Amino acid sequence: MRDIRTVWELTKAFTRRYFRDKVALFFTFLFPLIFLLVFGTIFGRNDTPRFDVVIINSAQTQFSNQFVDGLKEGDIFKLQENVTFDQAKEKLGRSEIDGIIELPSGFGEIDQSGVPNGVVITYYDEGDEQLAATFQAVLQSTLDGINSQFVQTEAPFTLETRTLQTANLTRFDYTLAGLIGFSILSLGIFSMSEGFTGDKKAGSLRRMQVAPIRPWQIISATALNRIFVGLISVALMFVTALVFFKFNMRGDYLSFITFVIISTACLFGFGMAIAGWAKDANQAAPLSNLVSFPMMFLSGVFFPVFLMPLWLQKVTQFIPLTPVVEGLRRILTEGQTIFDLGPQLLVIGIWTVVIYVIAFKTFRWE
Repeated sequence: MRDIRTVWELTKAFTRRYFRDKVALFFTFLFPLIFLLVFGTIFGRNDTPRFDVVIINSAQTQFSNQFVDGLKEGDIFKLQENVTFDQAKEKLGRSEIDGIIELPSGFGEIDQSGVPNGVVITYYDEGDEQLAATFQAVLQSTLDGINSQFVQTEAPFTLETRTLQTANLTRFDYTLAGLIGFSILSLGIFSMSEGFTGDKKAGSLRRMQVAPIRPWQIISATALNRIFVGLISVALMFVTALVFFKFNMRGDYLSFITFVIISTACLFGFGMAIAGWAKDANQAAPLSNLVSFPMMFLSGVFFPVFLMPLWLQKVTQFIPLTPVVEGLRRILTEGQTIFDLGPQLLVIGIWTVVIYVIAFKTFRWE
């Protein structure tokens, strides 16, 4: 009972000290929010494509003028007129516009059958073929709609589109799980390794040893402190996602909180193992990067795992951050509970046992 009370008192002391450190507070609470706002701004919208283009109407026929007016009325093209081709080319080279639409002389003139015809010429930067493909597809769809008004031939093959009831999730809804995993990783490894090695350098751990305080009490108290701080950090990110980006929460909050606690405890062990072994920050910093960066880029935080080669996908399943991000994503976007995450919890549990054994073995007082 006395040992548990010591752990509790250490936890309170570590927490008070943590909240007095302005730099730690910035990187724990504000830095993840900055990441969230940046990615939320990028992925939080489901806008239809919109292109800034210069249109050069060299034909000046009645139909070409009506064609330009029709593009203006839509929401897809933002047109710039009264621009020469050379000026438009310069704008395209500076990425000020997405493309150029030219209606050459004769466009829209009436042929012998009494139907207007012509060719629309588009120009795009050869360095951005993906944008060009989308741009051309949208413009071709517009022309197909016009052609159907003049040519009434029924096509032998048609496309029928049907809607399905889905969760109506945005790209941001899927990204949030990775951002939360990144926040937990940063708190568990970078914050822990730097802070603990600082205590060694200042002699704080040596004074605790004289108290006497045992290594398991220090590790347990620090873990409880990081779990508490991690819950606050994740809560701030979650509230920001709900308020500013209309995040669509599918799972239950109890499973979410429980999984965050388990994940934080696991990843904290890596920071503790690094900090316990390293003598100072010069040793801790590169080792922290060596451990954390492969996790970040191979665990689906910033890049989907399915884009990787098949053999690498199999390897990533055993990286500790992978089940963390996957579990968070299943709770947040698929509505699964903590009881549905057996494989993820198994991998996290194995890593937790292994890393804490290493942390206890490598613990140094100075």
